[in-house]
Amino acid sequence: MSLPVSQLDALWGPPLARVEATTAIDRVSTDSRGDLAGALFVPLVGERFDGHSFLLAALETAGAVVAQRGRISDAMVARAGELGKPLWAVADTQLAYQQLGRLWRRHLAVPVVAVTGSAGKTTTRELIRALLAPLGPVVASSGNENNDVGVPLTLLKGDTTTAAYVVEMGMRGLGEIERLSRCAEPDVAVITNIGTAHIGPLVPLPLEGRHNARNFLLAVAVAQELGVPVAEPGAAPWAVDVPGGRSRRLQVAGIEVLDETYNASPEAMLAALELLAHQPLAAGARRYAVLGTMLELGEHSLALHRQVAERARQLQLDGLVIVDGGAEGEAMQAAAEGLPRLARVAEPEAAAAPLGAWLCPGDVVLLKASRGVALERLLPLLSCSSGTP
Repeated sequence: MSLPVSQLDALWGPPLARVEATTAIDRVSTDSRGDLAGALFVPLVGERFDGHSFLLAALETAGAVVAQRGRISDAMVARAGELGKPLWAVADTQLAYQQLGRLWRRHLAVPVVAVTGSAGKTTTRELIRALLAPLGPVVASSGNENNDVGVPLTLLKGDTTTAAYVVEMGMRGLGEIERLSRCAEPDVAVITNIGTAHIGPLVPLPLEGRHNARNFLLAVAVAQELGVPVAEPGAAPWAVDVPGGRSRRLQVAGIEVLDETYNASPEAMLAALELLAHQPLAAGARRYAVLGTMLELGEHSLALHRQVAERARQLQLDGLVIVDGGAEGEAMQAAAEGLPRLARVAEPEAAAAPLGAWLCPGDVVLLKASRGVALERLLPLLSCSSGTP
């Protein structure tokens, strides 16, 4: 990276302190604990932290600093002048961080694909990354880098070899997608969870499930928009690496496990149940689900949890374990009455007891819940009974 100081002056105005010899910034950092040599330090402000607390220390090693007005002391300005370090004052360092991401994205001038939606974002992101591989190195969001801090962080990871960006955008509050869109300025926008009528027959897909067929079609549309030919099945661009806990199939003690433990929304829950219901089974084998709660649903939480459990009953699963000791779990249990086997537990590990009595070799079990439930803790405890179906 090489951001000319003159561009930062145009963005934020003249700095409070500067040295004329500083002509460019090599990189951007928000972590005062790391190596700040040559970096522009951006102190972010959160609910439980304020990077400005480390501003004086950062000035000693950083190449330059941007800070919020009202959090800059006279001592900071004086020290920046003594050290010959540029110090810009801005209204909001989070916004400044996003402006830096946008500035670098404009400098590289490569295609930017943005992916958002209430479910399927990460899977679709990885499918797009795989299909764009023929363009060259693709920089994509990783982990939970889909928010006000993660999106500019992703953009700033690009370099002169970068051929394209694939940026995931989450929404935790009103206006976030608008802010992130201003930051990334996407050339192509993908919104998941749209209809899939008449999708027609398809070449085997890289991931299972009707919902992933939709995600794949979105990835194909992006590739076509950017002029990238879609390779034949099995070719390198189809090597999709989806993060753990998503669309993962495991063999555990003779049981087929559909590991969807990473996260859950109502749409994703229903899609996973449909996938389970259509799993081919050996003679006598059965389908089970272990469902934890979906978080952050507000006043609609009980109704949406009932809807998911009702769907499990309608799909005639052979059994359901609900992992929740609260009102949502109670609502799910009531809605699922009528299933051949039904149990409710408070913690993931406790689900091992009913499953141990029910499961036989060849059975398929789906694990799905929000990240906060930590349903993956059940995986090492799964086992088969010695009985018969």
